[in-house]
Amino acid sequence: MSNQGSDSLAEACTTVRVCEAEGVARVASAARKRAALFLRVRGAVAVALACASLVGCASSTDVVASDKPGSYTVAASATGGRMAWARAHELAMNEARDYCDRRGMQSSVNRETVSGVSAMTEHASSVSFECHPRF
Repeated sequence: MSNQGSDSLAEACTTVRVCEAEGVARVASAARKRAALFLRVRGAVAVALACASLVGCASSTDVVASDKPGSYTVAASATGGRMAWARAHELAMNEARDYCDRRGMQSSVNRETVSGVSAMTEHASSVSFECHPRF
């Protein structure tokens, strides 16, 4: 009988060791999965921030009447990325067009000055324009 009892005990110990090993393996596997997920999330956040820094933001001034009657000036600036000058230009041109559109007229650009060409600097566009009647 004692032989049978020691066999049961040995079997129970083996079962406990196997269960413990499986439990440790499950915990280790879950930890690896969490670590991999964390790295993917961290990578996605880094990509999103990089894209956001390239997009940047743009702003414009109010349209200001110049010394010449019927002539106006508006300036816009944008930051972030190599194409910031294009956003500044587009914003200044849109502001000029919208200003004249509100008066039932069309815009005519006389002069544009652009500054800032480096990748991560502020780029600016200043547009001098006139409003003319639509034909």
